[in-house]
Amino acid sequence: MTSGTFSLDGGTWEVDNNVWLVGDADEVVVIDAAHEAEKIAAAVGARRVVAVVCTHAHNDHINAAPALADRTGAPVLLHLDDRLLWQQTNPDRAPDGYLAHNQRLTVAGTELTVLHTPGHAPGAISLYAPELATVFTGDTLFDGGPGATGRSFSDFPTIIRSIRDQLLTLPPETVVRPGHGASTTVGAESADLQKWIDRGY
Repeated sequence: MTSGTFSLDGGTWEVDNNVWLVGDADEVVVIDAAHEAEKIAAAVGARRVVAVVCTHAHNDHINAAPALADRTGAPVLLHLDDRLLWQQTNPDRAPDGYLAHNQRLTVAGTELTVLHTPGHAPGAISLYAPELATVFTGDTLFDGGPGATGRSFSDFPTIIRSIRDQLLTLPPETVVRPGHGASTTVGAESADLQKWIDRGY
């Protein structure tokens, strides 16, 4: 977990972010390099960083990505639809590559499948690791419901479609590891889909 600020639409908020490392003793993928590049690098240690993957381009999920990439030589990967958000935080540095739906990344023999799950942001993705019975959802799905859709570049009906069609179709025992807060499971969240639709957030 790292700490810093999230800024959008003229507001700034203090936030704690989950930074996920997937791999083994030799290599890792870093998911959402947030706030503190040195702290993340210390957690990585001597392992090779295969990629720095951004679940979306809100500043609190990418603000340490360039520094971590420069330090480790790893590419920064992002979905193309979030390039405009990326440029707001990093106008002088482009991502090293763009991710596509159903693209597969492999680290330490574990396959991560990219799921395009827009709504919180246009290029929001989740990473599904069936061998680990885990999905990394960024800010698309949390313990308690969808990510926020009240700011620029977001849309509530879109995030509901993403959650319903891409995430809640995964096995119910799949652990949901979000960008903030506690983990949950697909089964625990699926029962509340209609409640989220009815309340509108």
